[in-house]
Amino acid sequence: MKRPELLLPIAAGLVAGSAHRQIARTLGCSPSTVTRLAARIGRHSLLLQALALQHLKSIDEPVVLDHFETFVFSQEDRLGIATPVGQKTWFTYGLDPAPHRGGGKRSARKRAPQRPLPPKLPGSVARSTRRVFELLLGLSGGSVEVVSDDHPAYTHAERSAGVLGSIRRRIYPNPPREPGSDRTVARERDRQMFAVDLLHKLWRHSQAHHRRETIAFGRRSNAVMERGFLFIVWRNFVKKVSERTGEAITPAMRLGLVPRTLEWSHVFSQRLFPGRIRLPRGWMKIYRRGWITPAVGRNLPHALAHAF
Repeated sequence: MKRPELLLPIAAGLVAGSAHRQIARTLGCSPSTVTRLAARIGRHSLLLQALALQHLKSIDEPVVLDHFETFVFSQEDRLGIATPVGQKTWFTYGLDPAPHRGGGKRSARKRAPQRPLPPKLPGSVARSTRRVFELLLGLSGGSVEVVSDDHPAYTHAERSAGVLGSIRRRIYPNPPREPGSDRTVARERDRQMFAVDLLHKLWRHSQAHHRRETIAFGRRSNAVMERGFLFIVWRNFVKKVSERTGEAITPAMRLGLVPRTLEWSHVFSQRLFPGRIRLPRGWMKIYRRGWITPAVGRNLPHALAHAF
């Protein structure tokens, strides 16, 4: 922390859609400085989100669940990120990664890659969904209503976790949207899952490495997840629900977690430690940078002597 004054502008730049080199040019520092501080900011955001969940007494709304699809290093290394979002408050309760190999037909060039294909990792989406169900059940204290599409991994996770009855699912399949087709089912699906669809649109718009046809794509799963937690902290506590009205209210205020909109100075006002906060299952692996991207070859864990 030789330059602590960079924390706030780097956090604001990352959620404003700037890439690391753009931020470095603006602030007059090295791009590697931005990269290291981005990882530190992401870990702090993870702890802040976990701290907020500790003060949540129950979940009194349906939770919309869907996986945000992106890729790391190459388009063959897909990464699905589970995003449970409150249907009424628009509060994002957490994130959970599900790395897997890209599907679909491959061109002749892709069938003969220059490097080995990433592992298939079957069942990664179901395991990710199961961890999300455990998180929601722990927060609700009994049962929770989940709104989702008809992804088969969600049904498999519900059955294998032994939470039938505790998870009440309402399923809205993704209907075909062909010209001239009946849009009644599609409109109902969009209405019920609007909270998570809006989050995904805002995520792609607000962070450079998730945009379509970008050269700022993420290189490591660990870094993508760290920036993801920064994004949901900004969405939950800093950004207003609507910027078209003068009402300054955030999803965290709707949920009753905070009395007012937070500034970046409030977010970074106090250092947080993982040993003092109860982390949901799987979050410590993200904090320690334990999600390996095989294609990178050099995945450094977060294991500094005084880091905890």
